[in-house]
Amino acid sequence: MWQKKWQTFKHSLEVYRHPIAVRMFFLGFSSGLPLLLVFGTLSFWMRESGVDLKTIGFMSWAGLCWALKWVWAPLVDRLPIPVLTRRLGRRRAWLIAAQTALVASLAGMAMTDPASHLSVMALFAVATAFSGATQDVALDAYRIESGSEKEQAAFLATYQTGYRLAMIWAGAGALAIAAAAEGSALGAWRTAYLAMAGSALIGPIAVLMSPEPQRPTQVVDRMPAQGIAAWIYSAACLPFLDFFKRFGWWALVILLLIATYRISDVVMGVMANPFYADLGFSKQEVAAVSKVFGVIMTLVGAFVGGVVAVRIGVMRTLFLGAVLSAATNLLFAALALRGHDMAFLVFTVSADNLAAGIASVAFLAYLSGLTNVAYSATQYALFSSVMLTLPKFLAGFSGAAVESLGYNGFFTATACLGIPVLFLVAAAALGRKKLSAKTHDQRRPQPR
Repeated sequence: MWQKKWQTFKHSLEVYRHPIAVRMFFLGFSSGLPLLLVFGTLSFWMRESGVDLKTIGFMSWAGLCWALKWVWAPLVDRLPIPVLTRRLGRRRAWLIAAQTALVASLAGMAMTDPASHLSVMALFAVATAFSGATQDVALDAYRIESGSEKEQAAFLATYQTGYRLAMIWAGAGALAIAAAAEGSALGAWRTAYLAMAGSALIGPIAVLMSPEPQRPTQVVDRMPAQGIAAWIYSAACLPFLDFFKRFGWWALVILLLIATYRISDVVMGVMANPFYADLGFSKQEVAAVSKVFGVIMTLVGAFVGGVVAVRIGVMRTLFLGAVLSAATNLLFAALALRGHDMAFLVFTVSADNLAAGIASVAFLAYLSGLTNVAYSATQYALFSSVMLTLPKFLAGFSGAAVESLGYNGFFTATACLGIPVLFLVAAAALGRKKLSAKTHDQRRPQPR
């Protein structure tokens, strides 16, 4: 019996040896790199440079590019890029274009001093976010089109592993490089961000070594003979109409869940690094904790999330992830009361990364299951944009909230933001069950 189970388990792991699953690790790394560089790591740099908390909070609005990417997603889905599309294919052409812009904008951030040229830094941060968001639109479509629904879980697992490692590299890695670099503070951060720009080259290398996925027959790249109006309708309207047609009024519940699922950790995340700095933790201490315990617990969380989702289902794992994401914010509130406590920092960061790993795998698997492959880039961009719009907008006021409530009150408030999410997960699960039952009834043969 145990031998049979072991053989079944080994057979299940074979999917991770698929070349596309391996490529997804490197593409996931490319996707995860820019977020913290315009979000958390940049906030540490600005705080060290004397930028006030309100400005740091408002600077996080650069991340709204990820929330607004649905606006230009139809172009990524359908519009060919001269020369590149003919040589590389639809998805790879957009990936290479976005990744090239990403490398250039990161280098621009590296050469800018936020203390004296804050507006220039803001422009480069927005350019980095825009390039990263465009890369994600093309990459999500590439992943969805590269395998069956059953293979998506494995693709997501390797993608998430690469994504999380990139976030750790962009967070703890950048801090460690800045701490180790000799010379002025500006020179240290310049070295760190140039290293990040060099790391972003992993993306185009992976794309050039990857095949173009097979195109769905329903999708047309070129503008139809009917003219631009018909093309805009096909590219920008049909993907959204398809979503509402498939889910009916339950689509509103789904969109509300997507809009709020990550609200507690995104709003909290902007102030995490300024919080560490204000408590007196050095760059070396924060980097060491994130690099060791953060890496381990994030990977454990991603693996546990995948296993738990298989065992108890995606919706129950979503609920578990929502509970853990809100609860771990209370640990940050406790750390604010304890002050400079390395042991408690290790515990807090470890628990937070474990929760994030579990929640992210389940949530991305849920979003992928909502997507129609005929409109993969546009629909997935819609979902991920809705996911970030409200949290990113509220995160812009996080600095003002800290100045008003203090760190303890702020982290407690962000934990409370996660409570309504639990009810939305339950409602979405009910809607999923009813839609599944309705579809099953419609497929039954009707009596003559």
